Amino acid sequence: MNDWKRWWVVLVYASGMAWVEAAAALYLRNLFNHAEPYQADPFPVIRGMAQIEVAREAATLVMLLTVGILAGRTTRSRLGYTAIAFGVWDIFYYVFLKTMCGWPHSVMDWDILFLTPLPWWGPVLAPVLIALLLILWGTLASQFEPARTPVLPGKVASAIGALGIVLGLLVFMADSMAAAHLGVEAVRHVLPRSFNRPLFCCALSLMSVPVLQPLPP
Repeated sequence: MNDWKRWWVVLVYASGMAWVEAAAALYLRNLFNHAEPYQADPFPVIRGMAQIEVAREAATLVMLLTVGILAGRTTRSRLGYTAIAFGVWDIFYYVFLKTMCGWPHSVMDWDILFLTPLPWWGPVLAPVLIALLLILWGTLASQFEPARTPVLPGKVASAIGALGIVLGLLVFMADSMAAAHLGVEAVRHVLPRSFNRPLFCCALSLMSVPVLQPLPP
């Protein structure tokens, strides 16, 4: 199987994961009477569910990493396929939810992205943009050899990208972090009012630096 066939297999796998994830999210939202994430009491208390949900998130990441390891032949290509799987899974999760229940109504609808270490809040557009970046980087990393004369040294580009990731996390968790000193209950009831778009755009630009390293001629 050549690299492009592997790319398509990973895409199909990640799409299947996205359908399962969307279906599970729909079941849980209907169970909790929370069809849309952005509403009062966004985290209903049901014994054991918080720990189960955090473990489910970790299991999802293990599944995505595993398919990347199986598809790739080198460390770089394995990370690339993992990035592709993550990006495709994230985008199609929203596509399938839209198909199943009509949500999100727009790309600016608020969503709870992750729960670890604090709840991440952001408009749907934000994770979708990051997912597209992951797919692009993953495709370049898995299908092409690294450039012999990149614009920036690899470690420098990686450090800039890592800084972008940290800034992005701060944007997503800003409201949860602001309420953290008030305790778990305050964090559970946080509903963000605004999204720091300029800082997110800065974070996304920094995350793009490793992707924009030139390909070999």
